[in-house]
Amino acid sequence: MNVAFLTASRADYGKIKPVILEASKNKINYIIFVTGSHLLDEYGKTINQIKKDFKLKKIISFRNQKFGDSQQKIFTNTVDNLTKILRNKKFDCFFIHGDRVETLAAASVLTFSKIKIAHIEGGELSGTVDEMIRHSVSKLSHIHFVSNTAAKKVLINSGESKENVFVTGSPDIDLLNKSFRPDLNEVKKKYALDFKDYIISFLHPVTTDTKNENNKNAKIYFQTLLKLKNLGIVQFAPNNDDHSLVILKCLNNAFKKKNNVRILQSMRFEYYLTLLENCKFIIGNSSSAIMEAPYFGVPAINVGNRQMNRHRPNEIINVPFKQKSILNALKRVHKKRIKINSIFGKGNSSKKIIQILRSKKFKELAIQKIYSNLR
Repeated sequence: MNVAFLTASRADYGKIKPVILEASKNKINYIIFVTGSHLLDEYGKTINQIKKDFKLKKIISFRNQKFGDSQQKIFTNTVDNLTKILRNKKFDCFFIHGDRVETLAAASVLTFSKIKIAHIEGGELSGTVDEMIRHSVSKLSHIHFVSNTAAKKVLINSGESKENVFVTGSPDIDLLNKSFRPDLNEVKKKYALDFKDYIISFLHPVTTDTKNENNKNAKIYFQTLLKLKNLGIVQFAPNNDDHSLVILKCLNNAFKKKNNVRILQSMRFEYYLTLLENCKFIIGNSSSAIMEAPYFGVPAINVGNRQMNRHRPNEIINVPFKQKSILNALKRVHKKRIKINSIFGKGNSSKKIIQILRSKKFKELAIQKIYSNLR
């Protein structure tokens, strides 16, 4: 069996890596396509980490963007490159994840290449253009590995055959086990973090908002965080989406020469999980606050509507981009440690995915899809 995986960012690599490792254990022949922010210096050129994790002969990389390129240009470049690369290659299955622009581009090319598409974490509800991309990819995919029963229901209601939707949990949860991760001292040493008590912060663009709206919200967000005097702030760079340069400029202006702030381009996922486990709380608009933080009982403040409709534990504090609302949340979050929650899997997702991939059912899966609501 020949399979392929696509990774285009630090976020999706944490989801894809456990599945690749499990495929390797089962002696499945695989290739990893690496593109996107992995090849950008501005995000720490994380392709180097992938090269350390897997053999070079297993990796095919291609550059699809320069820092700051529009999503339209990234889409076009991804389609062009993948079309050329796949012209003389055959795969039994191609794994793609989530809702990135590269995911949509890959799904489009794979459809015309007549290659079966396996979509990880389809059916999720959130907000912004990401949700539209995710559902579009689901329509092109043949088999779905979803993180929870709510996502499965969304796919079935949209016409996907229930026989091809599997609740496996999210593969990144497989890496939460301490045996896969370094201890906190190692993380702090590697990334030059000298805070005793710290929080984690993400602020990604809301791509359906205008440039001015993203600018306004970013200024409110970072100026509010500056009021935290007794905690270190580990601030991650925004995703390379439209308007990311606006947020990055606000970030650098607000946090310049602040001794309690450490700005990071990226972090190896296993290291990030240890950092997350030991933080006081996580704040911003990353899905990590909803998907990974609850497994450690880490409190979370979700700001704005980027994760608006995502399935989540009730204890997460949701606030708009208003300084008063964020400040009130900061007062409340110190007083709570949420109940450990495992709604996105129990740490065996990759095994489930590979078992299904190797099954007779997958071999018999047809390239031509028939939507159940049209039968």
